[in-house]
Amino acid sequence: MEERTGIITMKGNPLTLLGKKLSVGDAAPDFEAVANDLSKVRFSSYRGKVCIISAVPSLDTPVCDMETRRFNQEAGKLGSDVVILTISLDLPFAQARWCGAAGVDKVVLLSDYRDAAFGKVFGVLIKELHLLARAVFVVDRKGVIQYIQIVKEVANEPDYHAVIAALNKLL
Repeated sequence: MEERTGIITMKGNPLTLLGKKLSVGDAAPDFEAVANDLSKVRFSSYRGKVCIISAVPSLDTPVCDMETRRFNQEAGKLGSDVVILTISLDLPFAQARWCGAAGVDKVVLLSDYRDAAFGKVFGVLIKELHLLARAVFVVDRKGVIQYIQIVKEVANEPDYHAVIAALNKLL
């Protein structure tokens, strides 16, 4: 599996990303993840909608908590043609507990815990930690990646304004 360095850090320490580097214009790879009810979900089932994919290391950290709550607020302003997916390696049970406690009900949470399929095909699996890097992808209705933001420092939030601007170009 391809290894890429010099892209992200955690508290200034360099980390290695596993998987192929994706670019704007690439077809978004399909993957299977697990919903909070333990059902299997294929990314391709969202074809026809504009998707924001927010990859986070763990919902049980302050930055991931803030990010997912923020995207939940944004999701409330968007129509039914847009879906926001938040993906982590947290277990589905933990994701469901967190959603209930945080009142998050507009973002779809998916777990990549089984085999990190999303992390590998989107190139955001952190080798040293077996967690996902903080990253945001905007995928159009045809399944083509239109925007990518890999957050350099894992402890920082993404640039929400840039994500929403990329989304608005597709609506």
